[in-house]
Amino acid sequence: MPELPEVETVRRILHPAIVGQKITSITIGDFPAVLSSSLEGVEPARSLPGRTFVDSSRRGKYLFLHLDNELCLVVHLRMTGRLLLVPSSDPPVRFEHLALHLESGVDIRFGDQRKFGRLWLAGREEIDRLDRRLGPEPFASSLTSTRLAAVLARRPGRIKNALLDQGVIAGLGNIYVDEALYRARIHPERPSNSLTIGELGRVLRATRFVLNHALEHQGTTFSSFENPYGEAGTNANFLRAYGRAKNGGRCSRCGTPMRRIVVGGRGTTFCPCCQVNPFAASNEDHFGNGDRNSSRLPNGSTV
Repeated sequence: MPELPEVETVRRILHPAIVGQKITSITIGDFPAVLSSSLEGVEPARSLPGRTFVDSSRRGKYLFLHLDNELCLVVHLRMTGRLLLVPSSDPPVRFEHLALHLESGVDIRFGDQRKFGRLWLAGREEIDRLDRRLGPEPFASSLTSTRLAAVLARRPGRIKNALLDQGVIAGLGNIYVDEALYRARIHPERPSNSLTIGELGRVLRATRFVLNHALEHQGTTFSSFENPYGEAGTNANFLRAYGRAKNGGRCSRCGTPMRRIVVGGRGTTFCPCCQVNPFAASNEDHFGNGDRNSSRLPNGSTV
């Protein structure tokens, strides 16, 4: 799923191309559910033509395309969604479901192989509700290790699951959580409320580093993500943890073979030497079979 760097990459490229541009018409493909409205009595197929984009913004993994009538076209790419800038004369892009035709002669095309992505018209109230539901942005100055510790104080669950929770920090997903925990030397199964202020400070610094690095390389592409020009992100070339357990990949710090486990249903890669879990029941959690992991505290209770 596109995470913060991928969505922000899309926004940065779209912004200068669409702001000030009027939507002249729209074309909906064979999947009409891709476009909807949360506003009673507002039909997007009729409401969008004639409207002009005035701004763009992002919150977590959500992209907001602001219109001149104070409504907003919200975009959630989900797993395989793509927003592309394409000349209106070009044929449909692969898995295309929607085209917004602009007066400049360029289209915003939405393609999505798995049909999970959505676009919908929303008003200020819904945007505000969404904002309240999400946690702080990773780069927010208000997000300090002390504040994060307060949020996690009553969460004994695993730190990886906590960081994936959009209500804790908005915009993080599997790739960048693995990368951040690796750089911070924190085991992904550590109980969230066991991390010290200093350790949480390392997590936040590592998170900001890996996100900035991904933004510099226009996101991470493994299969489907493309920027609006149809180009792949190049950040996959610089990942140190995510996916590196395949084919015997080793830790770039200590040379230990990286290990893959499953945490909260997500494939998770870490270094068993650099990311030790002091709450693990035994060394088997660190050096045992790659598909097994212990989630028990020393007293035998489960995390």
